[in-house]
Amino acid sequence: MSTGKNLSNIANPSPLGLLGFGMTTILLNLHNADLIPLSIVIVAMGFALGGSAQIIAGIMEFFKNNTFGATAFTAYGFFWLSLIVIWLNPAKVMTAADDKSMGYYLLLWGIFSAFMFIGTLKHNRATQFVFFTLTVLFFMLAVGDFAGSHAIKSAAGWVGIICGASAVYNCVAQVVNNEFGKNILPL
Repeated sequence: MSTGKNLSNIANPSPLGLLGFGMTTILLNLHNADLIPLSIVIVAMGFALGGSAQIIAGIMEFFKNNTFGATAFTAYGFFWLSLIVIWLNPAKVMTAADDKSMGYYLLLWGIFSAFMFIGTLKHNRATQFVFFTLTVLFFMLAVGDFAGSHAIKSAAGWVGIICGASAVYNCVAQVVNNEFGKNILPL
């Protein structure tokens, strides 16, 4: 169905998705690194920016015919929403998540992230770094849950802070470079 609009004129949704991913990832991993408690601040950010904003960016990427961006932002947006449901367990009719279940949950996201990292080999170095550190983060968190090791999960938190910060940098670089019409911040 044609909308009659030139879809190439749609703004680049990638910075929004990267911002949603990056800021939420930093907040959650400040908790994983034992710097802040898990609180409504993280849950709200996960719902609004990590979940909703990334899903919006992903849908916009579909319209721009960017399969990678559409898949990444939509999938990770729903990751945040699913993680919130796991934490809150709103129906209270199921057992809360245990370490083994969370280990498998995070392992599956690690495998997905590893495959997405392969897709970034055709992208810029900044995007490659985001997905590489994300893959390492998910695998470390999975191992931490499987082993019941708080130390591994805490170390993963530091990897997650780096991953989130690299996504925020990627966002800012894309916005600044677009606004000035030249590469001011390297990607």
